[in-house]
Formats: sequence, C-alpha cells, structure tokens
Amino acid sequence: MKSGVYSLLKAKYLVDDGAMKNWGFIVFLILIAMLMIANTHNYEQKVYRIKQLENEVKVLRSEFVDRRSQLMELKMESTVARKMKEREIYPSDVPPRKIKVVKKEEEKSIFSKLWE
Repeated sequence: MKSGVYSLLKAKYLVDDGAMKNWGFIVFLILIAMLMIANTHNYEQKVYRIKQLENEVKVLRSEFVDRRSQLMELKMESTVARKMKEREIYPSDVPPRKIKVVKKEEEKSIFSKLWE
C-alpha cells in the first residue's frame, strides 16, 4: 500500500514502459473536461440571454398596454371634439342619415328582348 501511494505521488506511471496508454487517457480526460467547461459556459450564456429577453418582453408588454390606453383615450368622442374645437371645427347638431342608392334596372334593348 505504501509503495503504491508513493509511486502514485512520484508519477512513475507517466515515465514507465507502458506510459503511452496513460498519457492517451490523460489527454482524453483533459479534452472531456474542456468540453464540459465549454458546454457549461454556453449553457450559462443562453440562460442569461433568456433572462434578458424575458425582461425586455415585460418592458415591451407594459409599454404596449400604456400605448393602448392612450389610444383608447384619443379615440373617445369627447377628446376628438376638444381637439377639433381648437381648429374651430364643431360637432354637427343634426345626426347623420343613411343614404340609399337605388339602382334602376336598365331597359332592355329590342335585340335582347328577342333573344329571351
């Protein structure tokens, strides 16, 4: 046990005859570790970006609600009348009437009557 720990601490497994297998495994472990670090970094960047976009959506949604309420206020008849009063345009006292356009039937020509 003592010699096993001592040889591990001296890293004899890296300089012995079969050390090429050990070096290959160590390089493999280093590559796997680097891949895991890069993957974690990429994941954290995506999480931060999602959080940033969620905050932006909240801001845009509140701005949308604010603009919609302003639009509803601008569309009110009293607001329109007040703004038009500044230009000296007043609402009509006579209510609007619906105009119906009646289309007359065209008189048929003599030839078209013959072909019927």
